[in-house]
Amino acid sequence: MLDNLTQRLAKVVKTMRGEARLTETNTADMLREVRLALLEADVALPAVREFIGKVKEKALGEEVISSLTPGQALVGVVQRELAALMGADLGAQAAQLNFATQPPAIILMAGLQGVGKTTSAGKLAKFLRDNFKKKVLTVSADVYRPAAIAQLKSVTEQVGADFYPTQTTDKPVEIALAALDFAKKHHHDVLIIDTAGRLGVDAAMMTEIAAVHAAVKPIETLFVVDAMLGQDAVNSARAFHDALPLTGIILTKLDGDSRGGAALSVRHITGVPIKFSGVSEKMDGLEAFDPTRMANRILGMGDILALVEQAHKSMDVSAAQDLANKVKSGGKFDLNDFKAQLSQMKKMGGLSGLLDKLPAQMQQAASTANMGMAEKQVRRMEGIINSMTPLERAKPDLIKASRKRRIATGAGVQIQEVNRMLAQFEQMQSMMKKLKGGGMMKMMRSMKGMLPNR
Repeated sequence: MLDNLTQRLAKVVKTMRGEARLTETNTADMLREVRLALLEADVALPAVREFIGKVKEKALGEEVISSLTPGQALVGVVQRELAALMGADLGAQAAQLNFATQPPAIILMAGLQGVGKTTSAGKLAKFLRDNFKKKVLTVSADVYRPAAIAQLKSVTEQVGADFYPTQTTDKPVEIALAALDFAKKHHHDVLIIDTAGRLGVDAAMMTEIAAVHAAVKPIETLFVVDAMLGQDAVNSARAFHDALPLTGIILTKLDGDSRGGAALSVRHITGVPIKFSGVSEKMDGLEAFDPTRMANRILGMGDILALVEQAHKSMDVSAAQDLANKVKSGGKFDLNDFKAQLSQMKKMGGLSGLLDKLPAQMQQAASTANMGMAEKQVRRMEGIINSMTPLERAKPDLIKASRKRRIATGAGVQIQEVNRMLAQFEQMQSMMKKLKGGGMMKMMRSMKGMLPNR
């Protein structure tokens, strides 16, 4: 995520922290590096100018100059202004969805074709169901692309929300009104309307979506934009902002972009907050956008809170408790338990997903390892365990030479890989033995203290 920008800015931050005294010369050098980093990341020039101007003004201010550690104080200025550029100055309330209306709360999705609008509608339905316990109805007003209706139906069913069926012969305004009537009659809390996209902004598209907006008067109008579009994202954001009273932005494909300047530009151009970011292709890959935490990640400071929240969301607490009780009562940690631990790590986004949220120094320390190879190894380990009989998983001591040969053949690997996996399992088993005397419960209690209350 924003790899190039993070690497450049993390380097600048490191240099700045080492400055015992700030001068106009070293401040100008630092700002030049930041400016180049932002422009390389495809951040719009007006946003870069405003950002640099604000940092320069505060960098030469009394608070930084008189600080005992001016370099560190300047890092704080850059972090705060970067967060403000992405919407922190709008306040936390602005980034939240507004439900203060007579149900159903209508959310209109707008954006160009191919930016992930339909998938985002499904992800948003899941987010609202899981986090706010909302009864959600989705409807497609895209009558130009039959596949769009089928796609929305599919993703809606995947997340367990309700879908209002439509035909390509229907008119978009009539579709929206009919779906609204259905949502009222069936007591839905939220109606998400997916609209048609085009390959480029055109007058017919804007007239149509403006008519749908006028007919149903949505409480939220979300502009969906692909982070990989660069300057095109800024141009389309400006066009939609002129045509519709946008209330927020969903930034998609942020995980697949090494530049991602749209994250910093679109909010500046439209003046409305980024409310969500798409961070994976999975249906739970939609996160509430936090400008301050995103600024930390861009500056190479990591996002440990996101890591903890991800663990809280993904962790099977009852399974962890069962394992703790098993080990505490003298039960042996077996290969079924080992496989469950591998599965938990995959649910948290795998090794690369965890690494992305760590501070830059820790990322650099891990960069020598081939994360792709490591994740492939985890999958192979699962395959080896799957090739075992239930008895072998429960009693690993039974696995001798002839069984190893059969397991290796079943998993399609060399026998050396089976030996390597068993050696790693034994290391984990040894660690679990040390936790037997209540140590695991202490560890779990300390982890629980880190988790946010729900």
